[in-house]
Amino acid sequence: MPRLSHDLPWLNTRGNRIRIAALDQPVLLRGVNRSGLEYSEPLEEGFCAAAGISEEEIAHLVNEWNCDILRIPFNQDWALRGRRGHSAEAYLKDLDRVIAWAASQGAYTLLDLQWLQADEPYGGNRNYVAPLPDLLTIPLWELLAERYREEPAVLFDLFNEPHDPLPDDLHPLLRPDGVLYPPGHRTVTMADWQPWADRLIAAIRGRGARNLIFVSGINWGFDLRGLALDRYNVVYSTHVYRNKGWDWDEAFGHLTQDVPVFAAEWGGTRYDLAWGRSLASYFDRFSLGWTAWSWSDFPHLRDAALGPTAFGALVRERLLGGPPEAPGAGIA
Repeated sequence: MPRLSHDLPWLNTRGNRIRIAALDQPVLLRGVNRSGLEYSEPLEEGFCAAAGISEEEIAHLVNEWNCDILRIPFNQDWALRGRRGHSAEAYLKDLDRVIAWAASQGAYTLLDLQWLQADEPYGGNRNYVAPLPDLLTIPLWELLAERYREEPAVLFDLFNEPHDPLPDDLHPLLRPDGVLYPPGHRTVTMADWQPWADRLIAAIRGRGARNLIFVSGINWGFDLRGLALDRYNVVYSTHVYRNKGWDWDEAFGHLTQDVPVFAAEWGGTRYDLAWGRSLASYFDRFSLGWTAWSWSDFPHLRDAALGPTAFGALVRERLLGGPPEAPGAGIA
């Protein structure tokens, strides 16, 4: 029996829509990312305290911003091993806490595998987003599937952003069978990512979990071309930012008539408002769900002291069902 999900119903997929399973009724999930649990070193009070995540904040997001889904990035290593004297179970209990807080207000939680670990960057300016999973990702999802298989409020985001390794990233790329790619293999194509997606989905389903599974594209999550998942309760997930260009039809829009597509990340600054309004209208055109980035990280949706940023005001208006804010609304 569910212990965290309160009265939230199970979701499934049919055709190109996410649905309330018992009613076979389409549902449009929209909300925000609330990052912090992937990198906040635990305080004595725990991981949520370090990340500044509270029951009051979750209630604010659901009731004042009208979020019916919250995407929560997390850290694989901490879920498996804990951190700095805090056990893995303590970390998982803080994930439980966030799930229960959100569900009590009527919102689903999308658990997003954002970081594999927090000790060695994957190149760049302290980039901790890995290009591909590692072999520990398989038992991670088996663990989470067993923990949450009776929880309809919990949705699974397999792996944040498959991407080509950065020039100074010295970590080897690995296939799901444990075989290393040759040292000169410096690209992540759909042919590299698809076997990982299939393997991780199989790990979850092998533990009897029917929870929705979200699968990102390549090119930092953006590009879904070539992804073919003949699986039940799977959602195709894109990450859309201005630096990826305007080829939305090519990257993910062409799939919207056939499979459920969701934008797990999109966001910008005050200089991206026209782009953001166009993208939000594009999502509306295809009835796409989304979670905007990010409540607590750049490019921010809110300033802790002053309220919504300019882009945050745009997102909030969309969540509340109104038109996007005019340029200059909100704060920088």
